[in-house]
Amino acid sequence: MSQDQFSRLEALIGPGPLELLHSSRVLICGVGAVGSMAFETLARSGVGHIRIADFDTVEESNINRQLIALHSTIGRKKVEAARERALDIWEGISIEALDTFVDEDNCRSLIDGVDAVLDCMDTVSAKAALIMACQERGIWIISSMGAALRRDLTRIRPSTLDRTTGCPLARAMRGALRKKGASLSVPVVYSDEPVDFDYGSNMERKADGRRKSINLGSLNTVTAVFGCHMAHQAMTRLLSDQHGLLKE
Repeated sequence: MSQDQFSRLEALIGPGPLELLHSSRVLICGVGAVGSMAFETLARSGVGHIRIADFDTVEESNINRQLIALHSTIGRKKVEAARERALDIWEGISIEALDTFVDEDNCRSLIDGVDAVLDCMDTVSAKAALIMACQERGIWIISSMGAALRRDLTRIRPSTLDRTTGCPLARAMRGALRKKGASLSVPVVYSDEPVDFDYGSNMERKADGRRKSINLGSLNTVTAVFGCHMAHQAMTRLLSDQHGLLKE
C-alpha cells in the first residue's frame, strides 16, 4: 500500500503518530452534513478503522451540504455511499457501515472496541443514550450541537456541554443528560449564535416511526466547520500521548 497520499501529514506529525492513526478505531454516528465532513476528514487523515451508523437515505435536499450527497447517490443508503467514497479516497481503510438507527438498545454494542466516538446526530434521545453509554465505558466522545440556522462561522467553537450558551440543542441535551444522571462535561462543538428554535416541539414523525427535527435552513460552510472541528478534536485525542502534534 502506497503511503504517498499521507506524505504531507507524515512530514508534519512523523511516521509513528501516522501509524497510530492507521491503527485507531473510531465510531461516527450520523453521516449527514456534519458527520460526512468529519468522516471524510478522518479518512483523508489516515484513521484506519471507521465504523459508521446511520439509517437514512440520500435525498436531493442533502446535496447543498452533505459530501456523500450527489445526484448519482440519491436514494442510496448514506452509509453505503459514505463507505464507497472513503474507499475511493484510501483503499486501505476499513469501513464498517451499519444501516441502523442509534437508540438505547444498540448504542452499547456500537461502541464496542472503538477508541473515540463522534456524535453527529440530531435526535436528543439518541445523542443522550450514546453519551451515557460512552461515559459508562470510559470511551471518549465528542458531540455536535446545532449547526442549522447559523450563518456566522466565527461563533463556532469547541467546548464542553456544561459551558455552552445560546444553543437550543445544547439546552435540550443538558436536560436529557441530567435525567440520566450523566456528566455534563462532554466535549462538544457548538455555536453561540442566537437562534429561535425549540427541540421539544419542532419535531416531525418519519415514516419509520422516528422523531426528527423539522427541515431547517443550513449553510454548508457552517456544517463543514462543525465537522472539521470534530475530526480535529478526535485526532488530537487519538494522538494525545504524542506531545504537541496537534493543537485543540
